[in-house]
Amino acid sequence: MNKTIKLLLCIVFTLSIGAIGGMATATGVNGWYTTLNKPVFNPPNYLFGPVWTLLYILMGISFYLILQCYNPILRKRAVVIFCIQLFLNFCWSFLFFKFQLLGISFIEIIFIWFSIILMILTFYKINKTAAYIQIPYLLWVSFASVLNGSIWVLN
Repeated sequence: MNKTIKLLLCIVFTLSIGAIGGMATATGVNGWYTTLNKPVFNPPNYLFGPVWTLLYILMGISFYLILQCYNPILRKRAVVIFCIQLFLNFCWSFLFFKFQLLGISFIEIIFIWFSIILMILTFYKINKTAAYIQIPYLLWVSFASVLNGSIWVLN
């Protein structure tokens, strides 16, 4: 398969997962989320879409770079870890926005954070660029964890 097509498919894959989670987010953001007490550092709602879009694109690029690994054992492990973190990421939107489970979503986002650390460490052994471009994702989820926890405490 052409490398450009493979790269685009990886990006479309991650963006699609994000878009489905985004649908759950959209229903909550315009509904009950507006009534919650939020910390002063809560960013404006319009910021979340572009940030997550960029992060999903970076995930897709990383995924593509990992798929280029010739070692099937390392590649398989990296793909499994990538899929686990992506699944956890996907679930968080539903837990927080759709089902309004603030405490459960906080616990779940901590699992996402650890899975991102594991993903970065695993990717680093295969492709340093694939690992490094996940640092913004780790930083954003770190911030989102504090935000999620703060919203839970305030409500």
